Amino acid sequence: MVHPRRFDLLRTLGLPDFLTLANGACGVVALFQAIRFVEDKDIAHLWIACSLIPIALVLDLLDGWVARAREASSSLGRELDSLADLLSFGAAPAAIAYAVGLRTVADQAVLVFFTLCGLARLARYNISADALADSHGKVRYYEGTPIPTSVVPLAITLGAYSGEAIFATRLFGVALHWPSLLFALSGSLMIAKRLRIPKP
Repeated sequence: MVHPRRFDLLRTLGLPDFLTLANGACGVVALFQAIRFVEDKDIAHLWIACSLIPIALVLDLLDGWVARAREASSSLGRELDSLADLLSFGAAPAAIAYAVGLRTVADQAVLVFFTLCGLARLARYNISADALADSHGKVRYYEGTPIPTSVVPLAITLGAYSGEAIFATRLFGVALHWPSLLFALSGSLMIAKRLRIPKP
């Protein structure tokens, strides 16, 4: 009986994969720093958390570029990329938004919705990428906005915070902070099937 060869993870990882892992590490540390900011209100923790998101974005772009340059794209790389992106551009921005004051029940529901939209969008990409690729294996367009676009509602939220509490309002009798609506829009655009964005 022939036994299937065991998958050797460490020997399979290449430079693009380590860049992807660094992207994921940025997301995890950003989560830690957001929690620290909630605990002690030391603004340094907030700025560290926020600075790690654009660093993760650079790493996300770099891992794809290196993989294409080395012709080292793989199924493992695609899965790693999605998981790292969920941390850095889904969970971490939601945690940072919570840390700066988006904490009502409605705010939290929106942030969960936003994060789950990112999760669903990445899963959809993973199973549809081959069908959307051209003859050279390059995906022609994104269905829905890519999850790194979450930097936009996050940046606006941080601009609205600027060291002071964000104004809260009531919508249909439910208390929430207005930047939550941006996260709701961002999540909705990520899962929009009819929205097609050319992939650079």
